[in-house]
Amino acid sequence: MQLPPISLYIHFPWCERKCPYCDFNSHELSGVLEEDAYIDQLLMDLSVQAKYLMGREIRSVFLGGGTPSLFSSESIARLLEGVKQTTNLQDEVEVTLEANPGSVEAGKFESYLNAGVNRLSLGIQSFQDDKLQALGRIHNAQEALKAYSIAREAGYSNVNLDLMHGLPGQSLSDAAFDLESAVALEPEHISWYQLTIEPKTIFASRPPILPHDQILGNIEASGLKLLGSAGYQRYEISAYAKQGFECRHNLNYWTFGDYLGVGAGAHGKLSLPDKCEIQRSSRPRQPRLYLKSEALQVLDLKTVSSTDRVSEFLMNVLRLSAGVERDSFEKLTGLDIKVIQAGIQHFENLGVWQKGKIGLNSDGLRYLDSIVEYFV
Repeated sequence: MQLPPISLYIHFPWCERKCPYCDFNSHELSGVLEEDAYIDQLLMDLSVQAKYLMGREIRSVFLGGGTPSLFSSESIARLLEGVKQTTNLQDEVEVTLEANPGSVEAGKFESYLNAGVNRLSLGIQSFQDDKLQALGRIHNAQEALKAYSIAREAGYSNVNLDLMHGLPGQSLSDAAFDLESAVALEPEHISWYQLTIEPKTIFASRPPILPHDQILGNIEASGLKLLGSAGYQRYEISAYAKQGFECRHNLNYWTFGDYLGVGAGAHGKLSLPDKCEIQRSSRPRQPRLYLKSEALQVLDLKTVSSTDRVSEFLMNVLRLSAGVERDSFEKLTGLDIKVIQAGIQHFENLGVWQKGKIGLNSDGLRYLDSIVEYFV
């Protein structure tokens, strides 16, 4: 078992409004945002977890949420300066910040860039006002376009647009309009994924009427064609990038790398080669509990079972269009590849597996969940 690369995820749990489809650890902001106290806790959290870096440089930093862009540029600058002082960052480290177009200010974006944020991820979701309203978003289509323009004017040369399809009442032409609008802006990266109804969300309790399977299939087929012709390579099920702009942070997840999870409700993955173990870490979900200093002194760790190691490894690497080399299974899980060899042979025979690798072809990607279930 080898020690893999490591990244840093930092969670910001507040947002202006909880979207009905969202199952992330996000909480509607009521009252004053406790910026200084939360940044203090993040830095304390990082200092407690820094020992798990084991000499490794951090390859990427991702500020996610919630809505990190609710925080001032001064707070983000103080946080990133603390990260630099506490850890070793790779040269040209990728630092991503998620931003809601409804909480964008020109001055903020430029200051974030000066603080060290070099990649923005804008939660656009749709360029149609009625679809945004159905999703409970606080921005409109014009604000989405404005946010992108502000990012470019501020000097960002690496921008991702998050876009959903399969929305309530969405037709093939609606979905095409959204994707064509995104492509016309020429971002470096597009995350284009289908809306799913997750448990314990508002949509789960009051399900909207979604497009039927035939429309969903047509949307995917036409979208893949459009993205490919526009120069976006599909390198993961829902991730498309111009050459050289694949998201390093997400690639670290999908190649089964390690990551520290800092912030309320944040999770981490830590490999311990000397014990041939993988551990999962977690922090208190509720911001009020996370803000209590004593809650951070001990990291909650749970050892991942052999069965879960198989499923977690496959659920990640099989998302990648290119797959991974076969020896990575033993190197990163500490398990003998014999435990999945029969499954590999089965799916090779079905014609959905990439020969000589651990990976699915384009046909296999459509059935990822059921293929992973077969192995466990």
